Order: sequence, then C-alpha cells, then structure tokens
Amino acid sequence: MLSRRALLVASAAALVGLRTRPLWAAAAPEPSLKPNVPEDQSRAFQAALDRATAAGRPLVLAPGRYEIGGIRLPDGARIAGEPRFTRLRSSADRPVFTAERLRRAALVGLDIDGADRLMGNEPGVVVARAVEDLVIEDCAIGKSTRSALALEACGGRIENNRLATNFEFGIISREAKGLAIRANTVADCADGGILVHRSAPGDDGTIVAGNRIERIRARSGGTGQVGNGINIFKAGNVQITGNKITDCALSAIRSNTGSDVQIVGNHCRNSGEVAIYSEYEFQGALIADNLVDGATCGISVANFLQGGRLAVVQGNLIRNLTTVPPYEVKQPMFGIGIVVEADTTVTGNTIEGAPLFGMLLGWGPYLRDVTVTGNLIRDAGVGIAVSVVEGARDTLIAQNIIHGTKRGGIVGFRWHDMATGELGSPGADVPKHLTISGNRIAK
Repeated sequence: MLSRRALLVASAAALVGLRTRPLWAAAAPEPSLKPNVPEDQSRAFQAALDRATAAGRPLVLAPGRYEIGGIRLPDGARIAGEPRFTRLRSSADRPVFTAERLRRAALVGLDIDGADRLMGNEPGVVVARAVEDLVIEDCAIGKSTRSALALEACGGRIENNRLATNFEFGIISREAKGLAIRANTVADCADGGILVHRSAPGDDGTIVAGNRIERIRARSGGTGQVGNGINIFKAGNVQITGNKITDCALSAIRSNTGSDVQIVGNHCRNSGEVAIYSEYEFQGALIADNLVDGATCGISVANFLQGGRLAVVQGNLIRNLTTVPPYEVKQPMFGIGIVVEADTTVTGNTIEGAPLFGMLLGWGPYLRDVTVTGNLIRDAGVGIAVSVVEGARDTLIAQNIIHGTKRGGIVGFRWHDMATGELGSPGADVPKHLTISGNRIAK
C-alpha cells in the first residue's frame, strides 16, 4: 500500500502538470531474465512477458543489455526499464517488438537498438497495428534499416522518446485513431522525421506537439516526397504545434492533401526548400505564429489547380531566405516569403530578406479571393508580386508596409515575367481584379 506521503507527492505532481513514471514501473525486476549475457533471450523474454501480462503485472527489467528479437506483445502488455540504462538489442532480422489488434500496450524506459539488422518485410524496429491505446514513453529507438517506429491504425501517445534511423523515418503513422506524438526528439533520419499518412483523405486527428526534429536528410531523392521534418499526407484535422525543427533537406512541415490542418507556433530553421507547405487537395489550413529562419520559401499555400484552397496565414515571422535550390529545376522560383493562391487571408506577417518576392499572390489564372493586409515586408526583390493573367480574380492588397525593395513594391506578373510597373503608386493603372490601397512603399 502506498504511504500517505507517496500519495501526496503523486497528487501534487499531477496538479502542477509534472510528468511522472507509472507507479508499476518501480516493481521488482523479472528474475528469469539476466542482463549483460551474450546469449539470445527471446524465448525466455516472451515467456516472462506472457506470464506477467496474464497475471496483470508489468514486466520490469533491470538495467543492462538484453539480446532479443521477434517479441509479440499480448493484450495489456506493459514493459518497463530504466531510461538509458535498460537496453534491448535486436538479435534477429525481425522487429524487436510487434503489437497487433490489442486494446492496450505500453513500453516505458527502454533503449531499443535495431543493431542495423534487416527487418524482413516489416517497416520498423517497433511495429504496432490496430492498438487502441498504445503508450511508448521515455524510450530510445534507433539503428534501423527501416523506420524506428511504424504504426498503423493506432491510438494513444508517443511521448518523450528519442528516435533515429539511418534509412527511413523516425515515426511513421498510418490511419491513426486519436494519436498524440509529443515531446519527442527525432534526429539524424535518412528520409523523414514524423509522418502522419492515410491511404485516402479523411479525418485523422493526430496531435504533433512540442517535438524537437533535427538533421533530416532526403536519401531517396525527389522534390519533397521525403526529406521533411513533419509530413502530413491525406490526413485531416491534424494539429502541428510548438515543434522546433532544424536542418531538414526539404520542408520543416509539409502538409499534402491535409484538410483542416493547424500549423501554429512552430520554430523552423535551415529548411532546404519551402519551410511550411500546405499543398494539393486540401480545404482549410491555419498557419499562424510560426518563426521561419532560413529556407528557399517561407510559407506556401498552393495548388488551387488541384483544389487546394481556404487558408489563414497570420502573424508569422519569416527571414533569411535564399535562392539556392535543393535540386535542379528549369525555371527556379526560390527566395519568396509567402505564396498563396485561393480563398486566403494573409495578415500581420513580417518578412525580411526575401531575394525574389516578399509575397507571391497567385500563379497564372490561379488566384481568387485573397486579402493581404497589415503585413510588413523589408529587403525584398519585389515586395508583392501578384498575377495579372486572364482568369485571376478578386484580390485586396491594403495597409501593408513595404520597405527596401529592388524591383518594386507591388508589381503584376504573368507567370515568371514582370508585366506592369509599380501598382502601389498613385494613379497606377491597376487591373480590375485588384484593389490596392493604403500601402506605404519606400525604397
């Protein structure tokens, strides 16, 4: 029975929001498993886990190294160790842990080492499918020839883990059901950090919050399919908040066909391409209060041609952009602060150091119902470039401050080519689809 003092401490921690390890993780270590022996203990480990779970007990491991592989988690399995001291090293060309069709399972305080072994046809060192309440906490997972953690149709929480992989992704989740991915460190991954994917567009509801993502490469190449810190694909109603994302080969955050996505309060540094992307067949994107320092483009809300529309881009700080592309293109369009196309409000943003355009509004005929108000643009090639191609529709550009441009404050473009003079000057011949007023433009 817990002492009164222990109960008071646990209650106080809960009240102030402190994270505490589960009380069951302090149970006595499993005596049948011996740390730091060279022999494979997979059979003994599976038997001990099955016994403990059937008895309603956790399997607690003493600090040290255990050689295991191919362990299948039974329903209700709980495995706990001492973070950074309990190491499970793969001894087989299979995932270390697999969980399928369970109501609940938990892994806490384990260092899980894939030992760079092949995973057979499986996608990760730890694989979970159809687990309603999955908890993976205070674990380190890495050295994988596939992904570190691969989930399918799972709910629960992935929290405060350290993940890395030499080949694919830190975390890949498909068809999630109420998943939270919080406060993890994902670093040195070959093709991507955290991926939230679905096979067809639909509600997903995953929360990706407070993670630190660093040094993400694009080993497989391409123009954005890989190399992203956080990648959303066909997953709707996803929240991406408060993440710190640094040194990604392509995007810090890339949402492809992700409707009702919220991208709020993230810190994105040194992105090789567009720092924050909402693209293709999405409807609804809130992109607010993010800081972007270093990218070829700060924020892009694009692909109206494929149905991408309806966004708010507000209160973002974007600086230090570059025209250097991460891959070869015939006509590069890099060095832009914000790109938008349709049914979008752009307000209260600050952009400094955009060599090409501070903002690009529309592309050819793909411009409709855009308002651009109350923004500050400093040190840009062109302050605001807006499409004047036939078919472009109503756009309001008002009450912005544009300072230090080299080729004009507000200028009309036909695709790549400058097509007008300064549209922000009194008496300018402004195309009918544009309303331009109250802007302050100074060289």
